[in-house]
Amino acid sequence: MADIEMKAGDDKPKDTKEEPKEEPKPEPLTPSEEIKANAAQIERAVSSLEPRFTHRVLRSLTALRKRIDDSALQTAIDSIYPKESETKKTLLTWLPEAPATSAEATMEVDSASKPTSTAEPVPEVEIYLRLLILYHLLSSNSTYDKALQLAHQTVEKMQALNRRSMDAIAAKVWFAVQRAYELAGDLPDARPLFLAAQRTASLRHDDEAQAALINCLLRSYIQYNLYDQADKLVSKTTFPASASNAQFARYHYYLGRIKAVQLNYTDAHTNLEQAIRRAPPARTAPGFYQVVHKYFVVVELLMGDIPDRSLFRHQVLEKALTAYFEIVKAVRTGSLAQFQSTLQKHAAQFEADKTYSLIVRLRQNVIKTGIRRLSLSYSRISLRDICVKLNLDSEEDAEYIVGKAIRDGVIEGRIVHEKGWLECSTQANNYGPEVSELFGRRIAFCLNLHNQSVKAMRYPLNAHRKELAAAEGAREREKELAKEIQEGDIDEDDIGGDF
Repeated sequence: MADIEMKAGDDKPKDTKEEPKEEPKPEPLTPSEEIKANAAQIERAVSSLEPRFTHRVLRSLTALRKRIDDSALQTAIDSIYPKESETKKTLLTWLPEAPATSAEATMEVDSASKPTSTAEPVPEVEIYLRLLILYHLLSSNSTYDKALQLAHQTVEKMQALNRRSMDAIAAKVWFAVQRAYELAGDLPDARPLFLAAQRTASLRHDDEAQAALINCLLRSYIQYNLYDQADKLVSKTTFPASASNAQFARYHYYLGRIKAVQLNYTDAHTNLEQAIRRAPPARTAPGFYQVVHKYFVVVELLMGDIPDRSLFRHQVLEKALTAYFEIVKAVRTGSLAQFQSTLQKHAAQFEADKTYSLIVRLRQNVIKTGIRRLSLSYSRISLRDICVKLNLDSEEDAEYIVGKAIRDGVIEGRIVHEKGWLECSTQANNYGPEVSELFGRRIAFCLNLHNQSVKAMRYPLNAHRKELAAAEGAREREKELAKEIQEGDIDEDDIGGDF
């Protein structure tokens, strides 16, 4: 019998486990594809009466409008509308005929190979496309007039259709219309249009459009320093409670500016704080975040408070608040010379931010801080020296300012008119008879409170014996009743339910 040759096998089994393959990440949609998908979402919202799909589309509007161009809009309109659609021709007239890029040309070939629907999309899709075209036209200085014409036609189209499913998109359109008027320099001409639309939205209970129009009107009034008219508008209207956080942030910001001009710094501080809380994150909307904080810092200084230093180290605010940080340092040290030099150095920026008139009011706060420092340093100082140290014009101004500071309680002292100096009263910040008497009253109060607490924790003597006697009496009565029942003197019905 022949021997069978044995083959050497591997001692270790092969590892059959395969490493998990990473799933490829989906490629981001091109602008034209995203517009087409958004149009499908809007049609779904209209057919199912679910506005959440429309809100989902509008949430991506800010990021989408930065990516669109002429070719993307043309490709999206061609793929959404049928070939012989009149709406398609109208929309394309607002766009220049530009040659398509290679990527967009490839997309057009792909879209041409797919069968397109012959049904006309809902009117909400047309208004959404008009909104995108309007934002695209506003991105260039040469097309402001064309954007204003498109805004007029879009408003007329919306008012003619009068569809409730269009309310969310209409609120965005109104903001874009206000922006078109502002960039074209015709913002006052838009007020009658906004006022009429606001009345109509209020009668129809269209909260989204009403909130957007109130903010547009407030911006129009504040832009031209018409604070009285803005205040009357706020008092005559009610801001809808169902408005979005973005609209509420704008509304509180405008209210804060109105209250600050009216010297109502407490309400202004509250409204600006609410605007900061309701605003989008700093990275999402850095411009709004910076503007609100500029007014917030100035109002806090006017209230007599010093803003937190960490606020000026914020990554988004550090560069924008550089000039305001120098103003804060001048107010904190009470140096009028430093305040005046900082104000002159950054006057152009303050006027551009429209905070110059508020910062000028800080001069009195700087003077009060300087007078307080002088009163702590000197027991007696002449008015002439106060003029020199605070850079005041005359001794009469110094006397008036010091007198007002004494009356307001900023410092304690009196003015000696015959000798022309200020006598500051001695501050009770060291040990003496008054301080020891005050501490004695506090110690006596604490000891009295301790004694009363100890007395309140005491229990009456032999209180437990009364409870024991009452318990023994109850047990004796129970025994007597049980004995009488056994002897038959009392029936069970005579006992009642208390036994």
